[in-house]
Amino acid sequence: MAEVINTENEEDLQSQIEEVEALSAIYGDEWCVIDEASRIFCIKISDDLEEPKLKACLQIILPPDYPSTAPPIYQINASWLRGPERAKLANSLEDLYVQHAGESILYLWVEKVREFLVEKSHSAETGEVNLTAEEEVDDGEDIPDFNTLKLNTESAHLFMDHGNDEEVPPIKHGSAITDRRSTFQPHLAPVVTPRQVKMVLEKLYENKKIASATHNIYAYRIYCEDKHSFLQDCEDDGETAAGGRLLHLLQILDVRNVMVVVSRWYGGILLGPDRFKHINNCARNILVEEGYAASTVRQSLAQWGNSQFPSCKILNQL
Repeated sequence: MAEVINTENEEDLQSQIEEVEALSAIYGDEWCVIDEASRIFCIKISDDLEEPKLKACLQIILPPDYPSTAPPIYQINASWLRGPERAKLANSLEDLYVQHAGESILYLWVEKVREFLVEKSHSAETGEVNLTAEEEVDDGEDIPDFNTLKLNTESAHLFMDHGNDEEVPPIKHGSAITDRRSTFQPHLAPVVTPRQVKMVLEKLYENKKIASATHNIYAYRIYCEDKHSFLQDCEDDGETAAGGRLLHLLQILDVRNVMVVVSRWYGGILLGPDRFKHINNCARNILVEEGYAASTVRQSLAQWGNSQFPSCKILNQL
């Protein structure tokens, strides 16, 4: 009996090899191979090669069926990139993929990010992005631990936009906490798909006050019944490590099918580790109020200001 060979995957692999070779030749030292076997790469992008003012790192995982039927899994790291601007850039990359479905897309993505950086740089009067004093900004590289990028590529299709037939989940707004002129307010929504996560964020950013927050930190957990696993993710939005702490809170409370966003308006006074305590307290309170966590959960669960927690962008299989 003749052996059946998956020629489509072979063609995808060959396309990936050719694309990576071309990108390496085009971008030189800016292109970096993180794990060739796992098809993990990154490229450092700036608005100007000679005198860069803004930098970003685009990290990529190439699934086995890219480019024929699956998109690359990507993450953009830039300490200055937050809120609506991050969503705008992500949407532009996803639009490019839809327009060129089935084609090699990485070069177009890199140049789209570069174009975004150039526009951002030109729009700023000083050419620099102002950051709050509490933000821990990496010295220009914005490259995290790539171990956190080794996602389950079989679930990449979950991140695709499969249409607009889903409704925006109801969003609840919790009580604010104010400390030394900084204000923290939680928002919660039930979610069962990554598409709904995106819809919730877009809806929140329609509110000018929320959109103007210094940080909108979020985390979510979605239980996949068929795989008996959790799809979970988080975002610092410029408040380094806050998203990982928030996700860890959701894990400890064992909540599922829920998303929590905590908005912080910086008041000009440094709070140190207390800011993480307020973020987690806000999140815990709204989870209890909306029935996702028992009211008997100890207050200490939210008091992890000095602990080390998982990085964002993790897809856990249990």
